[in-house]
Amino acid sequence: MKFPKNIVATSLKDLSEFVNSTDFSKAILLGIALTLPIVAGVKLDALDMGIAVTVGAMLASPSDVSGSIRHKITGILLATLLAMIVSLIGGYLHLSLWLVFPILGILMFGISYLSIYGFRASLISFSGLFALVLSFSNFSDVIQPYERMLLIGIGGLWYAALALLRHFIFPKAPTEYYLSKTIKLTADYLRTRGELVAETADRTPLLKKLLNTKTELTNTHETLRDILISSRTGSGKSDYEGKRLLIFVQLVDMLELAMANPVNYAKTDEFFRKKPAQLANFQELLFAMSQRLNIIADNIATPKKLRKSSKIEMFAKRIKDDISEYAAASNEIYDENLLLLRNLFKYQKEQIKKIEKIEWLLLNPAKREISTLKKEDSRRFLTKENYDLEVLIENFNLRSPIFKHSLRLAVMTMIGYGVGILFSLQNPYWILLTLIVIMRPTFGLTKTRSKERTIGTLIGGALAVGIVLITQNQTVYGILAIASLVIAFSMVQRNYKAGATFITLSVVFIYALMRPDIFNVIQYRVTDTIIGAGLATLGNLLLWPAWEIQSMQKTLLETVKAYRVYLEEIIGYYNIKGTVPDQYKVARKKSFLEMSDLSAAFQRMTQEPKSRQKSLDKVYEIVVLNHTFLSSLASLSTYILNNPTTPASKNFNLVSERIVQNLKRAESILKEEFPTQQIPETESVEDIFEATFGKSIPFSEDEKNSTSDSFHSKIEEAHLVREQLKWLLAMSEKMPKLLREIEF
Repeated sequence: MKFPKNIVATSLKDLSEFVNSTDFSKAILLGIALTLPIVAGVKLDALDMGIAVTVGAMLASPSDVSGSIRHKITGILLATLLAMIVSLIGGYLHLSLWLVFPILGILMFGISYLSIYGFRASLISFSGLFALVLSFSNFSDVIQPYERMLLIGIGGLWYAALALLRHFIFPKAPTEYYLSKTIKLTADYLRTRGELVAETADRTPLLKKLLNTKTELTNTHETLRDILISSRTGSGKSDYEGKRLLIFVQLVDMLELAMANPVNYAKTDEFFRKKPAQLANFQELLFAMSQRLNIIADNIATPKKLRKSSKIEMFAKRIKDDISEYAAASNEIYDENLLLLRNLFKYQKEQIKKIEKIEWLLLNPAKREISTLKKEDSRRFLTKENYDLEVLIENFNLRSPIFKHSLRLAVMTMIGYGVGILFSLQNPYWILLTLIVIMRPTFGLTKTRSKERTIGTLIGGALAVGIVLITQNQTVYGILAIASLVIAFSMVQRNYKAGATFITLSVVFIYALMRPDIFNVIQYRVTDTIIGAGLATLGNLLLWPAWEIQSMQKTLLETVKAYRVYLEEIIGYYNIKGTVPDQYKVARKKSFLEMSDLSAAFQRMTQEPKSRQKSLDKVYEIVVLNHTFLSSLASLSTYILNNPTTPASKNFNLVSERIVQNLKRAESILKEEFPTQQIPETESVEDIFEATFGKSIPFSEDEKNSTSDSFHSKIEEAHLVREQLKWLLAMSEKMPKLLREIEF
């Protein structure tokens, strides 16, 4: 009984988070959109018309996801238009059994293929697939297909109008929610880093948690970036949006600062083992910053409730005193432990400044005291989708995962509908519904969704049986049907297992209103779900399987290319200095996003059958290498940006250029431009680096005897730039060789 208990606990946790999210307002909106047409239909003795309008609203709702209001409304209207066209075609398919199968296959392929244009396009595509499946249900014998098409269109417009009304009533809600979520994720990231400092036995679970938090944080950054920048572009310059955008910039910088300061745990463990009190102070400062961020997140809409906290200042002072005491006791000019302490503290001081800047911005400073980003500059940070026709043409081949997925879905839906007719199942379109919901371009995701869908359906069926046995009240069935459907649609992205449970409850109660044989409905529902889940898994396994290793080559290419551009921006800034260019910030954003995509791709690869996990160890090694490379890049760039530095030396540019060339060589290998070329054997990284930079940091005797702050800053700069450049060179030399060993 432990497994169901875990399901209930997880569902309750997700339900609690759901109530506090923007999905909750969407659930209320969806409830209104579904309920009012039915109520109006009952009063006007036109229930079938009310149900058709409700279906239209339901089909429009998937596109109502996070993003700017312009993108939302455009998505809702396009989903409505697609649903209308597909419903009209599907309404006449029953006239000929011979026409059903080829037209079903063609429509399934064409609609699914639209998801090549990105996430929102995939939701519009789902609305079209859902509309096609529902057209097989014939939920009304009174309304003609063309009339149903018009009513579905009215339902979509009705939902769009409600979405607009919600936006005008609560215009700040999405911004406040995602800004609060970003701050809390940043707090989690800092807290996990604090836990890592003290952990000495096994850091693997915490490192995995840190990576997962970073991936979620990067994705949330994208959503918030779209909301903030698109809203400013569409509505003009807003003081509120401008300040929120500046807060967002501080949060992005905090993540880069955290990544830019990877901890050498071997050295810190050895040092802090002798000084546990200093370790406790560093850890408590991170915890205090995390706690402060959580308080800010909880009061994002009411910043006047924020009270000044002395905990951060107290622990910062203790660390400063500890470092001063250690420096006074040290007799070495070049003490690595002292540099380690100073770098750790400098990182934490920078994070404290970011938190203070966030609080200052929240407390509504005068407009003249802040400088906001220009609209034309801020738009460069948006990730734009390419909606050209060439995208469809370029991907119309078996090398494209979306093309293979669309083809696979078309074949399996024809087979699924054939199975339903052959065995005279009560509702064969339920098999189609299961297929379009479960099937994903990759095997791992399809397998996971199949399992969750089956478990959710069984739980939903069991709950429905219990409720039906307790009550036979039609009003209760109606209320539960609408409530379950609303919760299901709102939770399906958050917890698919819980979403499947509520979908089953909703379907059962809807049929309970129309049919007395409710237990047969439950039986067929479970049977059709199992058949659909089985077909989905088999389809991904046998028909043009898209194993992750096949797309890993492209993912790695985009990642390495993003790193090269980021490094070139760092080199350019170090040589020229001045104002930080927007190209640098765009390159940084691109690098972080590509690393998140690479991590997600590797996670999907681990979910595939063992026999298909080609070169898994090597892929893991290259993923870790890329993550470390980005951390080192961020470390170098953050130091250069946040500290007064000496002019870039000729040696720096020589080594940097070699790193860039190594990255270009890695790109060539991934592009297969030189498939037979072998990487030449070269001298060791130590020899390459020391031939350029020398074996030690060159300082004159006068400088070595100096105790000035400027000398310490110069040592710090030389040490950090030297070490990071050496580390980047070593990794860039290793990258092409490692890529050669992977069988793509």
